[in-house]
Amino acid sequence: MNAPSSLDSLVPDVQPREVPDVLIDALKTVFGDRCSTARAVREQHGRDESSFDVPPPAAVVYAESTADVSRLVQLAGQHAVPVIPYGAGSSIEGQLLAVQGGISLDLSRMDQVLSVNPEDLTVTVQPGVTRRQLNDVLKSDGFFFPIDPGADASIGGMASTRASGTNAVRYGTMRENVLALEVVAASGEVIRTGTRAKKSSAGYDLTRLIVGAEGTLGVITEITLRIHPLPEAVSAAICSFPSLDAAVQTTIQTIQLGVPIARCELLDANTVRLVNRHSHTELPESPMLLMEFHGSPTAVKEQAELVQELATDLGGNDFAWATTPEERTRLWTARHNAYFAGVQSIPGARAVTTDVCVPISRLADSLGAAIDDANASGIPYFMVGHVGDGNFHMGYLIDPADPAQREGAERLNQTLVERAIAMGGTCTGEHGIGLHKMRFLATETGEGSVAMMRAIKQALDPKNILNPGKIFSL
Repeated sequence: MNAPSSLDSLVPDVQPREVPDVLIDALKTVFGDRCSTARAVREQHGRDESSFDVPPPAAVVYAESTADVSRLVQLAGQHAVPVIPYGAGSSIEGQLLAVQGGISLDLSRMDQVLSVNPEDLTVTVQPGVTRRQLNDVLKSDGFFFPIDPGADASIGGMASTRASGTNAVRYGTMRENVLALEVVAASGEVIRTGTRAKKSSAGYDLTRLIVGAEGTLGVITEITLRIHPLPEAVSAAICSFPSLDAAVQTTIQTIQLGVPIARCELLDANTVRLVNRHSHTELPESPMLLMEFHGSPTAVKEQAELVQELATDLGGNDFAWATTPEERTRLWTARHNAYFAGVQSIPGARAVTTDVCVPISRLADSLGAAIDDANASGIPYFMVGHVGDGNFHMGYLIDPADPAQREGAERLNQTLVERAIAMGGTCTGEHGIGLHKMRFLATETGEGSVAMMRAIKQALDPKNILNPGKIFSL
């Protein structure tokens, strides 16, 4: 597999489809001022956090109901015009870009928490509800939704990309936490998948098919989620290590002993240095684990003491505990700012980000090789890892106007992905395929699996109007 000549070459070479004036006129008639063709609005919806430059959509429609979504999809389908769902705009793999032209469907106004069911530990929301908004509502009832990808992403976008984040080691990913969906199919028909029951063996699992499909099989308009009681006690800690391997081994032993650690994040020494500069912290500039424990006060104390003992045996030191909400917020804000600490360390830089996930037994090898490769290349980088589940991100910092840097970053990414797949891992643990990972899908899953995915797509969306050009090409 040869590295592409530029990031732009990763965008499928497909001519944008014509969006006829009659369709734009129909959309303006139906949606009024909720249909915009203003250049500024289109450009806002034509970019995300990825490194791709793609022309904006022809128009943006703001949906306020499932009926709105259904009507838009029907109208677009009559002209075979693409519909690209848009939530909070935080995609970093190009999922919301209009690579074949079309209409951007903005779901941010569908932002209602529809129902909370404390007895069943479920909540039903519209797709435009954001993670923070949802937790603000749940907190008053003593619950929370744990999936935390860092950005304040929309729940619809998180479901569409099968997102996870810092809490996945204990609470799982969106795959485990989405119970049921309302979806608008390519025909405009509204379907429901799943139930609020704890289990079901009724037919194909359409919920799991839609979760992670990146809007290519249907537009999610309602999501029922699993929620959790707010823990009675929460404690967080940071610990420095003499090496990445020592930090990873501490994590492995923690999991093997059955400690229900809630978060376990890793920063390498270079990234800690960037975070200190950006967030005005004074963390020891060596490999560092950031951990969090949830439970009763007694259980949290026992868990924390056991992990501290394990870490000390492997050379861990400089333990610092954060027990108050303010201290924990400061600690995790520094972690979540690692991306911005990296990008803002070089004026005008953009980050080419990676998302590999490997079996945890191979994590130290994969991490070490990735950092060695980055150092040898001379391309600045930052690294953050959800080490409890083997997922980590390299961010290669490039000048977007320098093709040589872009090519160098893609070579590093390709080497990293190929190594991860050879280790039994994946090219994407939580960001999705989008545009950036399309060329790796067949290597990871096999051509037969991709052919089956294409067959499903063609059966459910014969006109290829739902977010075309993502995951694979048709």
